[in-house]
Amino acid sequence: MSQDRIVAHFQSSLAGLNKAVQSTELLATTHAIARAVADALRAGNKLLLIGNGGSAADAQHIAAEIVGRYKQERPGWAAIALTTDTSALTAIANDYGFEQIFARQVQGLARRGDVLFALTTSGRSPNILAALKTARDIGVTTVGFTGTKGETMRAACDHLFVAPTDDTPVVQQIHMMAMHAICDDVEQALIGAPKTA
Repeated sequence: MSQDRIVAHFQSSLAGLNKAVQSTELLATTHAIARAVADALRAGNKLLLIGNGGSAADAQHIAAEIVGRYKQERPGWAAIALTTDTSALTAIANDYGFEQIFARQVQGLARRGDVLFALTTSGRSPNILAALKTARDIGVTTVGFTGTKGETMRAACDHLFVAPTDDTPVVQQIHMMAMHAICDDVEQALIGAPKTA
């Protein structure tokens, strides 16, 4: 065991985050995503989120920030992570295959004007791609979060956030940083700047 590995991990994470914050394209994409979410919530629509593994946990985390609150006291807004209902997930996987676990839920729960966040570090997860197609067919605004290997999913997304790395843990950290920034921007757009004492 060595602290050198820990230092190297921290440095890799910081390098990825610094690359992200220096990309004017990525910052513009992040703001456009926040605007799409704010517009949807303002209109009474909802945010749906999907992902596998760690990205499933990230989807749940951001749904909680939207339904509960990020930083400001406010009413709860409509958001749901489609990663949490084990009965639906296992029934759909059993009857239709794992590729359909999110697409079937999108088909049943999403409406035109909603927003779907689709998190996949590789950009190649068949169940994520199937859900994006279904969402597009319904008229849902599709938002992908991926790494540098996920550019192929651009055609399925209205907005694509590409973390500037292919290192999975760093991709996930950058996604979370961006989604927290989106939550902050959405709160600012819908309820204004936080009040200071």
